[in-house]
Amino acid sequence: MSSTSPILSSATTLGDAVAERLRLLVEDWQLLADLGYCDLLLWVRGEDGWVAAAHARPMTGPMAFVDDMVGTRPDRDTAEALDVARLAERVITGDALAGPAGVLMVPVGGAGGSAVMTRHRSPDDTRDVSALEQAYLDVADDLCRMILTGDWPSGSSVTGQRRGAPRVGDGVIRLDADGEVVFASPNAVSALRRLGHEGPLVGQVLAQVVSNLPQIDGPLDEGLALVTMGRAAWRAEVSAGGATTTLRAVPLVHRGQRTGALLLVRDVSTLRRREGELLSKDETIREIHHRVKNNLQTVAALLRMQSRRLEDVAGRTALKEAERRIGVIALVYEALSTGFTEEVDFDQVALRGLRAIVEVARTEHEMSSRVEGSFGWMDPSEATSVALIVSELVQNAVEHGLGEGGSILVTADRRPDGAVDILRVSIVDDGAGLPAGFRPSRAGLGTRIVTAMVEDLKGSIRWEDAEGGGTKVSFSARLKRRSG
Repeated sequence: MSSTSPILSSATTLGDAVAERLRLLVEDWQLLADLGYCDLLLWVRGEDGWVAAAHARPMTGPMAFVDDMVGTRPDRDTAEALDVARLAERVITGDALAGPAGVLMVPVGGAGGSAVMTRHRSPDDTRDVSALEQAYLDVADDLCRMILTGDWPSGSSVTGQRRGAPRVGDGVIRLDADGEVVFASPNAVSALRRLGHEGPLVGQVLAQVVSNLPQIDGPLDEGLALVTMGRAAWRAEVSAGGATTTLRAVPLVHRGQRTGALLLVRDVSTLRRREGELLSKDETIREIHHRVKNNLQTVAALLRMQSRRLEDVAGRTALKEAERRIGVIALVYEALSTGFTEEVDFDQVALRGLRAIVEVARTEHEMSSRVEGSFGWMDPSEATSVALIVSELVQNAVEHGLGEGGSILVTADRRPDGAVDILRVSIVDDGAGLPAGFRPSRAGLGTRIVTAMVEDLKGSIRWEDAEGGGTKVSFSARLKRRSG
Protein backbone atom coordinates (compact mmCIF):
# COMPACT_ATOMS: atom_id res chain seq x y z
CA MET A 1 0.00 0.00 0.00
CA SER A 2 1.11 3.57 -0.67
CA SER A 3 1.42 6.55 1.63
CA THR A 4 2.38 10.13 0.79
CA SER A 5 3.33 13.31 2.57
CA PRO A 6 1.92 16.83 2.13
CA ILE A 7 5.00 17.58 0.00
CA LEU A 8 3.32 16.15 -3.10
CA SER A 9 -0.04 17.81 -2.41
CA SER A 10 1.46 21.26 -1.98
CA ALA A 11 4.67 20.93 -4.01
CA THR A 12 5.03 24.70 -4.16
CA THR A 13 8.80 24.63 -4.66
CA LEU A 14 8.78 21.98 -7.38
CA GLY A 15 6.69 23.72 -10.00
CA ASP A 16 3.37 22.55 -11.42
CA ALA A 17 4.82 20.31 -14.16
CA VAL A 18 7.19 18.48 -11.80
CA ALA A 19 4.53 18.12 -9.10
CA GLU A 20 2.12 16.63 -11.63
CA ARG A 21 4.79 14.22 -12.86
CA LEU A 22 5.45 12.98 -9.33
CA ARG A 23 1.74 12.67 -8.55
CA LEU A 24 1.24 10.52 -11.66
CA LEU A 25 4.07 8.27 -10.55
CA VAL A 26 2.77 7.82 -7.02
CA GLU A 27 -0.78 7.15 -8.23
CA ASP A 28 0.39 4.14 -10.24
CA TRP A 29 3.58 2.84 -8.68
CA GLN A 30 1.89 0.14 -6.59
CA LEU A 31 2.10 -1.83 -9.84
CA LEU A 32 5.89 -1.53 -9.79
CA ALA A 33 6.16 -2.41 -6.09
CA ASP A 34 4.18 -5.62 -6.68
CA LEU A 35 6.11 -6.62 -9.80
CA GLY A 36 9.48 -5.95 -8.15
CA TYR A 37 8.64 -7.49 -4.75
CA CYS A 38 10.08 -4.30 -3.27
CA ASP A 39 9.41 -1.20 -1.25
CA LEU A 40 9.54 2.05 -3.19
CA LEU A 41 10.60 5.41 -1.79
CA LEU A 42 10.26 8.69 -3.61
CA TRP A 43 12.93 11.15 -2.50
CA VAL A 44 12.32 14.82 -3.24
CA ARG A 45 15.07 17.41 -3.00
CA GLY A 46 14.08 20.76 -1.53
CA GLU A 47 15.83 23.73 0.01
CA ASP A 48 16.52 21.72 3.18
CA GLY A 49 17.84 18.67 1.36
CA TRP A 50 16.26 15.30 0.63
CA VAL A 51 13.06 13.98 2.20
CA ALA A 52 11.00 10.84 1.58
CA ALA A 53 7.75 12.15 0.07
CA ALA A 54 6.05 8.81 -0.65
CA HIS A 55 6.36 5.15 0.26
CA ALA A 56 4.85 2.02 -1.31
CA ARG A 57 5.00 -1.56 -0.01
CA PRO A 58 4.54 -4.71 -2.09
CA MET A 59 1.45 -6.87 -1.75
CA THR A 60 3.24 -9.80 -3.39
CA GLY A 61 6.11 -10.35 -0.99
CA PRO A 62 7.82 -9.30 2.26
CA MET A 63 8.33 -5.61 2.95
CA ALA A 64 11.68 -3.94 3.39
CA PHE A 65 10.50 -1.34 5.92
CA VAL A 66 8.14 -1.98 8.80
CA ASP A 67 7.81 1.71 9.64
CA ASP A 68 6.37 4.28 7.26
CA MET A 69 9.30 6.16 5.76
CA VAL A 70 7.34 9.24 4.63
CA GLY A 71 8.85 12.41 6.06
CA THR A 72 12.19 10.84 6.99
CA ARG A 73 15.58 12.26 6.00
CA PRO A 74 18.36 10.10 4.49
CA ASP A 75 21.64 9.48 6.24
CA ARG A 76 24.76 11.22 4.91
CA ASP A 77 25.89 8.42 2.56
CA THR A 78 22.40 7.99 1.09
CA ALA A 79 22.00 11.74 0.62
CA GLU A 80 25.31 11.93 -1.24
CA ALA A 81 24.28 8.97 -3.42
CA LEU A 82 20.96 10.66 -4.18
CA ASP A 83 22.80 13.85 -5.18
CA VAL A 84 24.82 11.90 -7.73
CA ALA A 85 21.92 9.71 -8.90
CA ARG A 86 19.53 12.62 -9.55
CA LEU A 87 21.69 13.88 -12.42
CA ALA A 88 22.54 10.45 -13.82
CA GLU A 89 21.03 9.30 -17.08
CA ARG A 90 20.73 5.67 -16.10
CA VAL A 91 19.38 3.38 -13.40
CA ILE A 92 22.18 2.67 -10.93
CA THR A 93 22.69 0.84 -7.63
CA GLY A 94 23.57 2.38 -4.31
CA ASP A 95 26.68 0.18 -4.17
CA ALA A 96 28.15 1.98 -7.17
CA LEU A 97 27.77 5.33 -5.39
CA ALA A 98 28.96 4.26 -1.94
CA GLY A 99 25.33 4.44 -0.92
CA PRO A 100 22.89 1.86 0.46
CA ALA A 101 23.83 -1.66 -0.67
CA GLY A 102 21.47 -3.51 -2.98
CA VAL A 103 19.23 -0.47 -3.51
CA LEU A 104 18.26 0.50 -7.04
CA MET A 105 18.20 4.25 -7.65
CA VAL A 106 16.08 5.67 -10.48
CA PRO A 107 16.20 9.37 -11.39
CA VAL A 108 12.63 10.44 -12.19
CA GLY A 109 12.53 11.69 -15.76
CA GLY A 110 10.74 14.99 -16.20
CA ALA A 111 11.38 16.01 -12.59
CA GLY A 112 14.30 18.31 -13.39
CA GLY A 113 16.72 16.44 -11.15
CA SER A 114 14.58 17.09 -8.06
CA ALA A 115 13.35 13.51 -7.45
CA VAL A 116 14.83 10.02 -7.24
CA MET A 117 12.93 6.77 -6.72
CA THR A 118 14.65 3.97 -4.83
CA ARG A 119 13.79 0.24 -4.86
CA HIS A 120 14.40 -1.77 -1.68
CA ARG A 121 14.18 -5.57 -1.42
CA SER A 122 13.59 -7.18 1.97
CA PRO A 123 16.90 -8.47 3.43
CA ASP A 124 14.97 -11.52 4.69
CA ASP A 125 13.88 -12.52 1.18
CA THR A 126 16.55 -15.08 0.31
CA ARG A 127 14.39 -17.48 -1.73
CA ASP A 128 15.41 -18.73 -5.13
CA VAL A 129 13.68 -16.73 -7.84
CA SER A 130 11.03 -18.75 -9.70
CA ALA A 131 10.29 -18.37 -13.40
CA LEU A 132 7.13 -16.38 -12.60
CA GLU A 133 9.01 -14.06 -10.23
CA GLN A 134 11.76 -13.53 -12.78
CA ALA A 135 9.19 -12.57 -15.41
CA TYR A 136 7.74 -10.03 -12.96
CA LEU A 137 11.20 -8.66 -12.12
CA ASP A 138 12.03 -8.24 -15.82
CA VAL A 139 8.91 -6.12 -16.33
CA ALA A 140 9.75 -4.12 -13.19
CA ASP A 141 13.18 -3.33 -14.66
CA ASP A 142 11.53 -2.18 -17.88
CA LEU A 143 9.20 0.13 -15.96
CA CYS A 144 12.14 1.61 -14.04
CA ARG A 145 13.85 2.49 -17.31
CA MET A 146 10.61 4.08 -18.50
CA ILE A 147 10.44 6.16 -15.31
CA LEU A 148 13.95 7.37 -16.10
CA THR A 149 12.98 8.43 -19.63
CA GLY A 150 9.59 9.83 -18.61
CA ASP A 151 7.64 7.25 -20.64
CA TRP A 152 5.79 5.81 -17.62
CA PRO A 153 3.39 6.60 -16.24
CA SER A 154 1.90 8.75 -18.98
CA GLY A 155 -0.81 11.32 -18.42
CA SER A 156 -3.19 9.35 -20.66
CA SER A 157 -2.83 6.06 -18.78
CA VAL A 158 -5.47 4.81 -16.39
CA THR A 159 -4.49 4.09 -12.79
CA GLY A 160 -5.53 1.28 -10.51
CA GLN A 161 -7.95 3.37 -8.48
CA ARG A 162 -11.16 2.51 -10.34
CA ARG A 163 -13.43 -0.18 -8.91
CA GLY A 164 -12.56 -3.60 -10.29
CA ALA A 165 -9.15 -2.51 -11.62
CA PRO A 166 -6.79 -5.48 -12.07
CA ARG A 167 -3.62 -5.76 -10.05
CA VAL A 168 -0.51 -7.90 -10.31
CA GLY A 169 -1.91 -10.62 -8.09
CA ASP A 170 -4.99 -10.94 -10.32
CA GLY A 171 -3.08 -11.95 -13.44
CA VAL A 172 -0.20 -10.80 -15.66
CA ILE A 173 0.37 -11.24 -19.39
CA ARG A 174 3.42 -9.99 -21.27
CA LEU A 175 3.19 -9.33 -24.99
CA ASP A 176 5.89 -8.75 -27.56
CA ALA A 177 5.77 -5.90 -30.07
CA ASP A 178 3.45 -7.93 -32.34
CA GLY A 179 0.93 -8.65 -29.60
CA GLU A 180 2.01 -12.26 -29.10
CA VAL A 181 1.90 -13.67 -25.57
CA VAL A 182 5.40 -14.41 -24.27
CA PHE A 183 4.39 -14.95 -20.65
CA ALA A 184 1.09 -15.51 -18.81
CA SER A 185 0.68 -16.06 -15.08
CA PRO A 186 -1.56 -18.91 -13.89
CA ASN A 187 -4.30 -16.50 -12.80
CA ALA A 188 -4.28 -14.81 -16.21
CA VAL A 189 -4.59 -18.18 -17.95
CA SER A 190 -7.52 -19.08 -15.68
CA ALA A 191 -9.27 -15.81 -16.48
CA LEU A 192 -9.05 -16.52 -20.23
CA ARG A 193 -10.21 -20.10 -19.64
CA ARG A 194 -13.37 -18.81 -17.95
CA LEU A 195 -14.10 -16.74 -21.05
CA GLY A 196 -14.06 -19.92 -23.12
CA HIS A 197 -10.51 -20.01 -24.52
CA GLU A 198 -9.10 -23.51 -24.91
CA GLY A 199 -5.55 -24.51 -25.68
CA PRO A 200 -2.25 -22.77 -24.94
CA LEU A 201 -1.99 -19.02 -24.43
CA VAL A 202 1.78 -18.47 -24.74
CA GLY A 203 2.73 -18.09 -28.39
CA GLN A 204 -0.76 -16.88 -29.39
CA VAL A 205 -1.68 -13.36 -30.53
CA LEU A 206 -3.89 -12.19 -27.68
CA ALA A 207 -6.14 -10.06 -29.89
CA GLN A 208 -6.96 -13.13 -31.98
CA VAL A 209 -7.56 -15.22 -28.87
CA VAL A 210 -10.11 -12.71 -27.59
CA SER A 211 -11.83 -12.14 -30.94
CA ASN A 212 -12.20 -15.93 -31.41
CA LEU A 213 -13.89 -16.55 -28.07
CA PRO A 214 -16.88 -18.84 -28.76
CA GLN A 215 -19.63 -17.03 -26.83
CA ILE A 216 -19.00 -13.28 -26.70
CA ASP A 217 -21.76 -11.48 -24.79
CA GLY A 218 -22.88 -8.21 -26.35
CA PRO A 219 -20.83 -5.80 -28.47
CA LEU A 220 -17.07 -5.68 -28.00
CA ASP A 221 -15.50 -2.78 -26.14
CA GLU A 222 -14.28 -0.20 -28.68
CA GLY A 223 -10.80 -0.09 -27.15
CA LEU A 224 -10.43 -3.86 -26.75
CA ALA A 225 -8.33 -4.36 -29.89
CA LEU A 226 -5.82 -1.67 -28.89
CA VAL A 227 -5.60 -3.04 -25.35
CA THR A 228 -5.11 -6.67 -26.38
CA MET A 229 -2.39 -5.61 -28.84
CA GLY A 230 -0.75 -3.54 -26.10
CA ARG A 231 -0.77 -0.41 -28.23
CA ALA A 232 -2.60 1.95 -25.81
CA ALA A 233 -2.46 2.52 -22.06
CA TRP A 234 -6.18 1.89 -21.67
CA ARG A 235 -8.58 -0.49 -19.97
CA ALA A 236 -11.22 -2.65 -21.59
CA GLU A 237 -13.63 -5.41 -20.63
CA VAL A 238 -14.79 -8.49 -22.46
CA SER A 239 -17.71 -10.75 -21.54
CA ALA A 240 -18.15 -14.25 -22.90
CA GLY A 241 -19.95 -17.36 -21.73
CA GLY A 242 -21.34 -15.54 -18.69
CA ALA A 243 -17.88 -14.46 -17.45
CA THR A 244 -16.38 -10.98 -17.53
CA THR A 245 -12.69 -10.10 -17.59
CA THR A 246 -11.14 -6.66 -17.40
CA LEU A 247 -7.76 -5.98 -19.01
CA ARG A 248 -5.40 -3.09 -18.47
CA ALA A 249 -2.52 -2.48 -20.87
CA VAL A 250 0.79 -0.78 -20.08
CA PRO A 251 2.83 -0.38 -23.28
CA LEU A 252 6.55 -1.04 -22.75
CA VAL A 253 8.92 1.36 -24.49
CA HIS A 254 12.70 1.32 -24.92
CA ARG A 255 14.58 4.18 -26.59
CA GLY A 256 11.39 5.53 -28.07
CA GLN A 257 10.30 2.20 -29.59
CA ARG A 258 7.46 0.06 -28.32
CA THR A 259 8.87 -3.33 -27.39
CA GLY A 260 5.73 -4.97 -26.12
CA ALA A 261 3.23 -4.51 -23.33
CA LEU A 262 2.27 -5.59 -19.85
CA LEU A 263 -1.37 -6.60 -19.42
CA LEU A 264 -3.04 -6.93 -16.04
CA VAL A 265 -5.99 -9.29 -16.16
CA ARG A 266 -8.79 -9.78 -13.64
CA ASP A 267 -11.87 -11.95 -13.64
CA VAL A 268 -14.62 -9.56 -12.47
CA SER A 269 -17.61 -11.81 -13.17
CA THR A 270 -18.81 -11.86 -9.55
CA LEU A 271 -18.20 -8.13 -9.12
CA ARG A 272 -20.15 -7.19 -12.25
CA ARG A 273 -22.96 -9.57 -11.37
CA ARG A 274 -23.33 -8.00 -7.94
CA GLU A 275 -23.25 -4.53 -9.44
CA GLY A 276 -26.00 -5.61 -11.84
CA GLU A 277 -28.05 -6.95 -8.93
CA LEU A 278 -27.63 -3.68 -7.06
CA LEU A 279 -28.70 -1.67 -10.12
CA SER A 280 -31.72 -3.92 -10.53
CA LYS A 281 -32.57 -3.51 -6.87
CA ASP A 282 -32.24 0.28 -7.11
CA GLU A 283 -34.49 0.34 -10.18
CA THR A 284 -37.07 -1.80 -8.37
CA ILE A 285 -37.06 0.47 -5.32
CA ARG A 286 -37.43 3.59 -7.47
CA GLU A 287 -40.30 1.94 -9.34
CA ILE A 288 -42.01 1.16 -6.02
CA HIS A 289 -41.63 4.79 -4.92
CA HIS A 290 -43.01 5.91 -8.28
CA ARG A 291 -46.07 3.69 -7.91
CA VAL A 292 -46.67 4.84 -4.33
CA LYS A 293 -46.51 8.43 -5.56
CA ASN A 294 -49.00 7.67 -8.34
CA ASN A 295 -51.34 5.89 -5.93
CA LEU A 296 -51.24 8.82 -3.51
CA GLN A 297 -52.00 11.23 -6.34
CA THR A 298 -54.93 9.01 -7.35
CA VAL A 299 -56.30 9.08 -3.80
CA ALA A 300 -55.88 12.87 -3.74
CA ALA A 301 -57.76 13.14 -7.04
CA LEU A 302 -60.63 10.98 -5.68
CA LEU A 303 -60.87 13.17 -2.60
CA ARG A 304 -60.95 16.26 -4.80
CA MET A 305 -63.78 14.79 -6.90
CA GLN A 306 -65.69 13.81 -3.76
CA SER A 307 -65.32 17.26 -2.22
CA ARG A 308 -66.88 18.86 -5.29
CA ARG A 309 -70.03 16.79 -4.79
CA LEU A 310 -70.48 17.79 -1.16
CA GLU A 311 -72.76 20.66 -0.30
CA ASP A 312 -71.71 20.70 3.33
CA VAL A 313 -69.00 23.37 3.69
CA ALA A 314 -67.30 21.73 6.66
CA GLY A 315 -67.14 18.36 4.90
CA ARG A 316 -65.77 19.92 1.70
CA THR A 317 -63.08 21.73 3.68
CA ALA A 318 -62.08 18.54 5.52
CA LEU A 319 -61.69 16.64 2.25
CA LYS A 320 -59.59 19.44 0.76
CA GLU A 321 -57.32 19.35 3.80
CA ALA A 322 -56.93 15.59 3.47
CA GLU A 323 -56.16 16.01 -0.24
CA ARG A 324 -53.44 18.56 0.53
CA ARG A 325 -51.82 16.33 3.16
CA ILE A 326 -51.73 13.37 0.83
CA GLY A 327 -50.22 15.61 -1.84
CA VAL A 328 -47.42 16.57 0.55
CA ILE A 329 -46.58 12.90 1.18
CA ALA A 330 -46.65 12.30 -2.59
CA LEU A 331 -43.96 15.01 -2.97
CA VAL A 332 -41.61 12.97 -0.79
CA TYR A 333 -42.15 9.80 -2.81
CA GLU A 334 -41.73 11.70 -6.06
CA ALA A 335 -38.29 12.84 -4.85
CA LEU A 336 -37.43 9.23 -3.94
CA SER A 337 -38.59 7.90 -7.31
CA THR A 338 -36.32 10.27 -9.27
CA GLY A 339 -33.22 10.03 -7.06
CA PHE A 340 -30.49 7.43 -6.78
CA THR A 341 -30.40 7.10 -2.99
CA GLU A 342 -32.81 6.06 -0.28
CA GLU A 343 -32.71 9.57 1.13
CA VAL A 344 -34.52 12.77 0.20
CA ASP A 345 -33.01 16.17 -0.55
CA PHE A 346 -35.55 17.95 1.61
CA ASP A 347 -34.64 21.45 0.42
CA GLN A 348 -36.31 20.68 -2.92
CA VAL A 349 -39.37 19.16 -1.23
CA ALA A 350 -39.77 22.17 1.07
CA LEU A 351 -39.46 24.65 -1.77
CA ARG A 352 -42.00 22.87 -3.96
CA GLY A 353 -44.45 22.40 -1.10
CA LEU A 354 -44.23 26.06 -0.09
CA ARG A 355 -44.72 27.24 -3.65
CA ALA A 356 -47.78 25.00 -4.08
CA ILE A 357 -49.52 26.47 -1.02
CA VAL A 358 -48.61 30.06 -1.88
CA GLU A 359 -49.69 29.72 -5.53
CA VAL A 360 -53.18 28.69 -4.40
CA ALA A 361 -53.35 31.57 -1.94
CA ARG A 362 -52.27 34.08 -4.60
CA THR A 363 -55.54 33.61 -6.45
CA GLU A 364 -57.17 35.74 -3.74
CA HIS A 365 -54.41 37.90 -2.24
CA GLU A 366 -50.91 39.08 -3.07
CA MET A 367 -48.45 36.84 -1.22
CA SER A 368 -44.72 36.10 -1.27
CA SER A 369 -42.53 33.42 0.31
CA ARG A 370 -38.93 32.33 0.58
CA VAL A 371 -36.78 29.64 2.18
CA GLU A 372 -33.46 30.33 3.89
CA GLY A 373 -30.91 27.85 5.17
CA SER A 374 -30.89 24.13 4.47
CA PHE A 375 -32.87 21.14 5.73
CA GLY A 376 -30.37 18.66 4.30
CA TRP A 377 -31.00 15.02 3.42
CA MET A 378 -33.46 12.84 5.34
CA ASP A 379 -34.70 9.28 5.22
CA PRO A 380 -38.30 8.81 3.94
CA SER A 381 -40.00 8.57 7.34
CA GLU A 382 -38.33 11.73 8.65
CA ALA A 383 -38.97 13.57 5.39
CA THR A 384 -42.67 12.69 5.47
CA SER A 385 -43.07 13.96 9.04
CA VAL A 386 -41.12 17.19 8.49
CA ALA A 387 -42.97 17.83 5.21
CA LEU A 388 -46.34 17.51 6.92
CA ILE A 389 -45.24 19.74 9.82
CA VAL A 390 -43.99 22.51 7.52
CA SER A 391 -47.02 22.20 5.25
CA GLU A 392 -49.49 22.47 8.15
CA LEU A 393 -47.71 25.47 9.64
CA VAL A 394 -47.47 27.31 6.33
CA GLN A 395 -51.11 26.51 5.50
CA ASN A 396 -52.13 27.74 8.94
CA ALA A 397 -50.23 31.01 8.40
CA VAL A 398 -51.91 31.52 5.01
CA GLU A 399 -55.41 30.80 6.27
CA HIS A 400 -55.35 32.50 9.66
CA GLY A 401 -52.49 34.97 9.68
CA LEU A 402 -52.35 36.41 6.16
CA GLY A 403 -55.97 37.05 5.42
CA GLU A 404 -55.21 40.14 3.33
CA GLY A 405 -51.90 38.97 1.90
CA GLY A 406 -48.32 39.32 3.08
CA SER A 407 -45.13 37.23 3.23
CA ILE A 408 -43.88 34.00 4.75
CA LEU A 409 -40.27 33.21 5.64
CA VAL A 410 -39.18 29.63 6.30
CA THR A 411 -35.75 29.30 7.92
CA ALA A 412 -33.94 25.99 8.46
CA ASP A 413 -30.73 25.27 10.36
CA ARG A 414 -29.28 21.78 10.78
CA ARG A 415 -26.29 21.06 12.95
CA PRO A 416 -24.62 17.88 14.32
CA ASP A 417 -25.20 17.08 17.97
CA GLY A 418 -23.45 13.92 19.11
CA ALA A 419 -24.74 10.91 17.18
CA VAL A 420 -27.67 12.81 15.62
CA ASP A 421 -28.44 16.08 13.83
CA ILE A 422 -30.66 18.77 15.31
CA LEU A 423 -32.92 20.50 12.80
CA ARG A 424 -34.36 23.86 13.84
CA VAL A 425 -37.06 25.42 11.65
CA SER A 426 -39.01 28.65 12.00
CA ILE A 427 -42.00 29.84 9.98
CA VAL A 428 -42.58 33.58 10.27
CA ASP A 429 -45.44 35.57 8.73
CA ASP A 430 -46.19 39.30 8.90
CA GLY A 431 -49.92 38.85 9.34
CA ALA A 432 -52.37 39.44 12.16
CA GLY A 433 -50.51 37.51 14.84
CA LEU A 434 -51.77 34.91 17.27
CA PRO A 435 -55.40 35.10 18.35
CA ALA A 436 -56.08 36.08 21.94
CA GLY A 437 -55.92 33.14 24.33
CA PHE A 438 -54.36 30.81 21.74
CA ARG A 439 -53.56 27.37 23.14
CA PRO A 440 -52.10 24.64 20.89
CA SER A 441 -53.80 21.90 22.90
CA ARG A 442 -57.21 23.38 22.08
CA ALA A 443 -56.48 24.25 18.43
CA GLY A 444 -57.69 22.43 15.33
CA LEU A 445 -56.70 19.13 13.74
CA GLY A 446 -53.73 20.61 11.86
CA THR A 447 -52.11 21.91 15.04
CA ARG A 448 -52.65 18.58 16.80
CA ILE A 449 -51.05 16.75 13.85
CA VAL A 450 -48.04 19.06 14.03
CA THR A 451 -47.65 18.63 17.80
CA ALA A 452 -47.84 14.84 17.56
CA MET A 453 -45.29 14.62 14.75
CA VAL A 454 -42.82 16.94 16.49
CA GLU A 455 -43.05 14.70 19.55
CA ASP A 456 -42.39 11.63 17.35
CA LEU A 457 -39.22 13.36 16.13
CA LYS A 458 -38.20 13.96 19.78
CA GLY A 459 -38.35 17.71 19.27
CA SER A 460 -40.25 20.71 20.60
CA ILE A 461 -42.47 23.42 19.13
CA ARG A 462 -43.33 26.97 20.15
CA TRP A 463 -45.82 29.59 18.94
CA GLU A 464 -45.13 33.26 19.64
CA ASP A 465 -45.69 36.77 18.30
CA ALA A 466 -43.08 37.81 15.77
CA GLU A 467 -41.07 41.01 16.11
CA GLY A 468 -42.77 43.76 14.17
CA GLY A 469 -46.09 41.89 14.02
CA GLY A 470 -47.20 38.54 12.77
CA THR A 471 -46.58 35.03 14.06
CA LYS A 472 -43.46 32.95 14.54
CA VAL A 473 -43.61 29.19 14.96
CA SER A 474 -40.37 27.42 15.79
CA PHE A 475 -39.84 23.67 16.06
CA SER A 476 -36.89 21.34 16.43
CA ALA A 477 -36.37 17.70 15.43
CA ARG A 478 -33.72 15.07 16.08
CA LEU A 479 -32.72 13.49 12.77
CA LYS A 480 -30.46 10.62 11.81
CA ARG A 481 -26.94 11.56 10.76
CA ARG A 482 -26.64 11.05 7.02
CA SER A 483 -24.46 8.07 6.13
CA GLY A 484 -21.25 8.97 4.25
